[in-house]
Amino acid sequence: MPSNRIIIAGGSGFVGQALAGSLLAAGYEVSILTRPGAARNLRGSAVSWDGATVGDWAKTLDDALAVVNLTGKGINCRQTDANQREIVRSRVASVEVLGEAIRRCNLPPQSFIQATAVGFYGDSGDKVCDESTPPGSGFLGDTCRQWERAVADSLTPGVRRAVIRLGVVLGRNGGAFPPLASLARWFLGGAVGSGRQYLSWLHLADAVRIFVAAITRDDMSGVYVAASPNPVSNGDFMRELRTAMHRPWSPPVPALAVHFASLLTGINADLALIGQRCQPQRLLEQGFAFEFPELGAALRELVG
Repeated sequence: MPSNRIIIAGGSGFVGQALAGSLLAAGYEVSILTRPGAARNLRGSAVSWDGATVGDWAKTLDDALAVVNLTGKGINCRQTDANQREIVRSRVASVEVLGEAIRRCNLPPQSFIQATAVGFYGDSGDKVCDESTPPGSGFLGDTCRQWERAVADSLTPGVRRAVIRLGVVLGRNGGAFPPLASLARWFLGGAVGSGRQYLSWLHLADAVRIFVAAITRDDMSGVYVAASPNPVSNGDFMRELRTAMHRPWSPPVPALAVHFASLLTGINADLALIGQRCQPQRLLEQGFAFEFPELGAALRELVG
């Protein structure tokens, strides 16, 4: 009888837990590879790992339906050399160790699903990017390129592979939406910097549906852009957010103020000031239908 067991590495975050909940509701068995101490109130069975070395956790991969890797240090932090090294190391090391564990399996998982990011394209301005667009420059582009190269180097024959380049995932309980909603709530929801930088966004519900499709559909392999087919500028995003929250016009936030705030708080200013204008070309070609293709409807659902 085919296995219905799915392993989610780094699955304690808001995307991983939403995915785990959806899979459990559909009758799948879910195991979460997570660091000791992070296994509180998880959806799915917690299995301890360190994200860098093969251990007893590797036994859970044997005969699994799929392994989904969401591991990686968050990039919204002070951009010191040490933090940047850890951002890269946590991503590459987790791919490498999962690849090694899969190679040791008597019955390898049927598929390996790796999350990366549209940061692959760097600061791409108003150029439309899809799966065929080469990587951009800068730290985000370099990080994603190393990340995806590790996936290619860790291939196991017979294991289907899909790389999901996530846009900015919008959900009530994590990611970019809660802090942006707080700004708008306090009448600080103005455009950031020029306001012209593009935001490739994705509702959490669609992110979960894309991962489920990648797990269950044998025809999904290779790289996919996972973002709404309707990216928007930062200025338009903030306007739609104010509208959804019934807030008036707010003054723009100068780029200099964002950089100053990053020095005080340790946030990554690049996340607000650079952007990508992406199209999910392969998902659309393969018939994926977005539940929330339009930003206004997505924000109204999150606010409501």
